[in-house]
Amino acid sequence: MFNAVPIGELIANLETDITKITVNGVDFPVSINRPTKDANCYICCPRTAYIDYAIDETRNFVQSPILFRLVKILIHCCRPLLWTAGLDSQVQINNWLLSTNPVPFIDVMSARNIAKQVSTTHPGHAIVVRSLNKQTDFETIKNLREAGFRLLPARRIYLFDGRQPPPKLPQNVRYDRALRRQTRYLFAPDDSFTEADYHRAADLYKMLYLDKYTPLNPDYSPCYIREMHQRGLFKLAGYRDDAGQLVAVAGFFFNAQTLTQPIVGYDTSLPRKDGLYRLVMAVGQSLALDNKQFFNMSAGAGSFKRLRGAKPIIEYTAVYEKHLPRKQRYAIRIMEWILSRIGIPLLERFDL
Repeated sequence: MFNAVPIGELIANLETDITKITVNGVDFPVSINRPTKDANCYICCPRTAYIDYAIDETRNFVQSPILFRLVKILIHCCRPLLWTAGLDSQVQINNWLLSTNPVPFIDVMSARNIAKQVSTTHPGHAIVVRSLNKQTDFETIKNLREAGFRLLPARRIYLFDGRQPPPKLPQNVRYDRALRRQTRYLFAPDDSFTEADYHRAADLYKMLYLDKYTPLNPDYSPCYIREMHQRGLFKLAGYRDDAGQLVAVAGFFFNAQTLTQPIVGYDTSLPRKDGLYRLVMAVGQSLALDNKQFFNMSAGAGSFKRLRGAKPIIEYTAVYEKHLPRKQRYAIRIMEWILSRIGIPLLERFDL
């Protein structure tokens, strides 16, 4: 797909190069990123993730003006540190260009081979593995650390364990299932999607993730959704109105025993009581339960996700920096300390 279609036609706000690396017989998609004048999409650009996105998230503190100002000052003070760390020059392993990239198990030998191979071919780039958490990736994290990787806290996500659900599902899960049975909208299964639906799915995603939340999120095109779907990487589902037009959509990606939902969107002009967000999230939770998978529900909407049995957990980015110049290594180590000692407590204290 990446050989056939330019990145800009897949994700409008992303500049990167895609290749692959083979380690012990396993192929990983790899993004090779260089600093750009304008901020790049956060899935390849830590400057956007840790500075611009973080500043955008300070809207959660507006009811506390003093804290709001203090957090913004802290984030701005970290900008020079991030520039010095040079993390925008990175080779990211297992990058499917998703907000969450579930990571297959990586043993110690593979981790060392990745570090050796990439540091030789790209000596000026940090080596990055995103989307790690200590429940689904405990052994992989341990192996990466043993191979010399450092852990930078990234965000707080919500994880639902569909492998071992409680004997009685949470009340809100039962409410959502009842809504799926009673809704006036028609369910759109994976095999019903047409070319027009790919365009509508991209529009619905943008209504929610770019227009309602922030344009810093990946700007996925109809081409990207079509290519991922037709190549078997996405499963799609949604709901249609009486005229057959999609009013809500979800795109699911499965890897390493974890289900993610990188495409979520709905017509934000329709009444909230229709529960369109509830409908598409319920599809994902049902898939995870039916297939006994973890369901990584990503970040945000914490109260909604907890009421459906998901547990908050810190997500990490592993960084290998031993081959980089000394000032970059020190900056990355300082970042690790600040994010662990200040960032995590803020995320947990204010339920971000």
